[in-house]
Parts: sequence; C-alpha cells; structure tokens
Amino acid sequence: MSDDEPTETTDEAAGRGAPSRLGRILLGAGLAAQASEDFRDMDDTIEYAESAGVPAPDLAAPFASGMMVTAGLGIALWRLPRVATGAAVAFLTVVTATMHDFWNADEDDKSGERLAFFGNLAMLGGALVFLREAYTESVAHD
Repeated sequence: MSDDEPTETTDEAAGRGAPSRLGRILLGAGLAAQASEDFRDMDDTIEYAESAGVPAPDLAAPFASGMMVTAGLGIALWRLPRVATGAAVAFLTVVTATMHDFWNADEDDKSGERLAFFGNLAMLGGALVFLREAYTESVAHD
C-alpha cells in the first residue's frame, strides 16, 4: 500500500463496530430495564431513598429513575451519546457510593448491598467506556 492510498478508520474496519454496538445495546437496555423496575413500586423506591438520607426522596427517586430510563435508551440507540452516557455516569457514581454503602449496612442487608454495589460498579465501568467513545466520536466528526 502506498502512502497516498486512503485508509479506512471506521469502527467496522478497526474491528470495533459489532462488539461496541452490541455492548451499547446491552448496557443501555439493561440500565433502562433496571431503572424502569423502580416505577413498578415507586413507593418502595421512595422509601429506600428516604432511608438512605436522600433529600426530597419523593421528587428525587422518580426523577433519577426517569433519568436512567432515558439515559439507558440513549446509550442503546446511541442518541445524544455524550448526554446519555454522562447522565448514566453521574447517576451511577452517586448512587453506587451513597445508596449501596454495604460497609455501613446492617448484617441482614450487607450481602444484598454489596451485590448491588459491585453490579453498579460494573455498569459504571461500561458507561465510562462509552462516555469516552462518545467524546472520541464527536472529536473525530468535528
């Protein structure tokens, strides 16, 4: 190949297209589905937020759940990806450390909170990868 031949730099050419797309769909759909569960019994969600000391839980809990449904769908569909992934990262950062602080939990709740903490930590890692991808993609198109 000579220096003047064009090179392909798309996700597909780099071998990243399918896994990245599949990863976005799985992470986004998982976040949206998990957050939508909060709406099935919002009274319990609000009560849980209140027990964790969340201010104005009757407003914060539905807002946060709605934000995560929207962020998850945005990630899955890759629409407004910087906003969607940024919202997911912000939500998961705050919620993971404050709502699932297993180190402060009662013995009866410690195991469940630890599981939720590490599950959220894994989702946060995925959201951070896609946040970087969203910013890298926007710089490449500018």
